[in-house]
Amino acid sequence: MQRLWTPWRMDYILSNKQAAGCVFCNKAATPDIDRENQVVARGQTAMILLNIYPYSNGHLMIVPYAHIDSLTGLGDAELADLMRLTSLAEAALRDSLAPQGFNVGINIGKAGGAGMADHIHVHIVPRWPGDTNFMTVVGQTRTIPELLDDTRERVARCLAALGYPRDETTGTVMLM
Repeated sequence: MQRLWTPWRMDYILSNKQAAGCVFCNKAATPDIDRENQVVARGQTAMILLNIYPYSNGHLMIVPYAHIDSLTGLGDAELADLMRLTSLAEAALRDSLAPQGFNVGINIGKAGGAGMADHIHVHIVPRWPGDTNFMTVVGQTRTIPELLDDTRERVARCLAALGYPRDETTGTVMLM
């Protein structure tokens, strides 16, 4: 069995996450600053945003607007929208970054590895052979080859190319 070590995540794990309110709810409630919040797209009941502590370049999260801690709390329409946006995120990442694989997952509860245990979300992590190297494992430094703002723009352009409109002010793709 091979192991994938992610020591750069310790800064996030140990950080103070006691911000006012839920970070995902705050981002959902402030569409006027989607660009700053790294929100790429908004659907009926969920949004796609970049993880600001990415495992790899293009690491996206699909987050329902509802502050729910597990899949069982979501209704059928929310579950369908969550999976639809996950599929669209995969397509946009394939087109924009050409990864050779993906990890897609949901961590439920703190014991399940959820860093934000109170608000369910899906991770979609693009992968390439050898994307973990000595810098990550030995140097405890993650190398991300592109600025988050540039990745956001790249992914948003791919979603817009699928025929979805884009808000001219925020650059957010509207997946309604």
